[in-house]
Amino acid sequence: MKFALAQINSTTSVPENLDKVRTFAREAAEAGARFVVFPEATMSAFGSRLRGIAEENTESWRSALAELAAELDLIIVVGEFAVTGDRVINLLAAYTPEGERFDYAKIHLYDAFGFKESDTVEPGAEPVVISIDGEDIGLALCYDIRFPKLFAELSRRGARLAVVAAAWGAGPGKVEQWEILARARALDSNMFVAALGQADPEVSGVEVPKKGPTGVGHSLVSDPFGHVLSSLDGAERLEVVDLDLAEADKAAEAVPVLANAKLGY
Repeated sequence: MKFALAQINSTTSVPENLDKVRTFAREAAEAGARFVVFPEATMSAFGSRLRGIAEENTESWRSALAELAAELDLIIVVGEFAVTGDRVINLLAAYTPEGERFDYAKIHLYDAFGFKESDTVEPGAEPVVISIDGEDIGLALCYDIRFPKLFAELSRRGARLAVVAAAWGAGPGKVEQWEILARARALDSNMFVAALGQADPEVSGVEVPKKGPTGVGHSLVSDPFGHVLSSLDGAERLEVVDLDLAEADKAAEAVPVLANAKLGY
């Protein structure tokens, strides 16, 4: 399974963010990736008027992503927003070359470290697994990575790879937490975990809002034994990864934590 992680910084300009998606998606397609993942809040950075941005841009954003996926023959997985009532939904959406679109609505909202995502965002309720070339891939967003049961459920539904897209909030120890959590979720769910976040704006030099989580970079891929196979620093960058997902089966046989779980725990 060959795919790409696009560690970028998004701003509050949807057209500029879309241009960046186009640039990185083309680079991923040229590298032979089957799909490319962009961070949470790629449509617009947090700390902005998300409901207004979603109302004004959702239709054109989705049309542009559908056209790009078809043009490049590439599945594009990207963080975006949509309106529901007087709130928004935080989505990780997958656009296929065939014109299909699948999405996951973030279940665990980021009410932590002084930020309260639930003030403006409606939570999702259902784990989502999508199929890419016959392989089941689990989807998750940012704060979800702190909740092992979600990843266990994705694994039980057949996923051997989970993709986590994030705009990870900066702060003391937050990079270490991000890295530890990604490896832990791989270990306790017998899956590969690709944890892709917004780049660190202090490194990339991209101006982003200061009121919301902005990103720390340090995206990584962990195998099911917790080994880091690929890791990035804080800068904007495209990383292409090629995995043998059969290794997840070996991990499940060697350390069958889900099969050995008692009472679902």
